[in-house]
Amino acid sequence: MSLATADTLDYKQIPFKTITGDTTNLAAYNGKVILVVNVASKCGFTPQYAGLERLYEKYKDQGFVILGFPANNFFWQEPGSDAEIIQFCHEKYNVTFPMMSKIDVKGKKQHPLYRYLTKESPVPGSISWNFNKFLLDKNGVVVTRYDSKVEPEEKEVVDKIEELLKAK
Repeated sequence: MSLATADTLDYKQIPFKTITGDTTNLAAYNGKVILVVNVASKCGFTPQYAGLERLYEKYKDQGFVILGFPANNFFWQEPGSDAEIIQFCHEKYNVTFPMMSKIDVKGKKQHPLYRYLTKESPVPGSISWNFNKFLLDKNGVVVTRYDSKVEPEEKEVVDKIEELLKAK
């Protein structure tokens, strides 16, 4: 399976690795509302892990999932290995939502999933910093995105998640 570009492959089939080394893709989360977030451990927005975890705990039983994608693309704010990242997430923020293996979210080595999200999705645009958020409906369609400054539990985010969870 080629990873050359998102347009040569259905974006829901683009493989990525979990932080524990398993291969998965967006199709594995079909039927769930998905929040895709590029994360980092040494960023001013890192405390958003707490809000993300609360959001996940509140809605996970209703069909909501958060996928955290560690990335070291912004001033080396995610320098650790996958093992160090997951240890940090568990110890500091009790993260239980699925975390993925560290990737590049921009630049020459940009992961194909992020290439799709930033160039071909219904809400394209570059990743401005850590903790950019893409919200996908139950069919895996990107419906909106939020800048790093938008906290996970802000009304606009929660309202949209609840709307998508209620949709058939």
